Amino acid sequence: MLKLGATAVAAAVLIGAAGFAVGQMMADPVPGLFPYENAERVANGAALYAENCASCHGEQLEGQPDWKQRDADGYLPAPPHDAAGHTWHHPDEQLLAIVTLGTEAIVGGGYKSNMQGFGDVLSEDEILDVMAYIKSTWPEQVVATHNEINARASAYE
Repeated sequence: MLKLGATAVAAAVLIGAAGFAVGQMMADPVPGLFPYENAERVANGAALYAENCASCHGEQLEGQPDWKQRDADGYLPAPPHDAAGHTWHHPDEQLLAIVTLGTEAIVGGGYKSNMQGFGDVLSEDEILDVMAYIKSTWPEQVVATHNEINARASAYE
């Protein structure tokens, strides 16, 4: 009888976990925090990007050459923010934290990065505008995928 009870509990846990996982995969897309459909915010973000980000990430969001290969000091070059990069692979909350606090502060564990935090330079709304500008340049399918990533991330909140 004890074996049957333990089996039933294990089955219930597995079914619950599977239901949660399916719920994650079926979550409705969520536009997220970045006001990428607001033309005024996007224009402001473009100006702020040119002033604060383009020197490393490129005027056309193209990033630095060989951005996946560490340099002699162990740092990765600035990645692109266009569709060829990986920015859109991360939910808005994580991207906001990286831009606000810097990559080293978010990753921790001695991770080396030249990406400083901009929380002392730009307001949160300004950072959101920069990210809105970046997202506004992505192809429709990348935006849709990013919105799905936001939906999955929001299911954990």
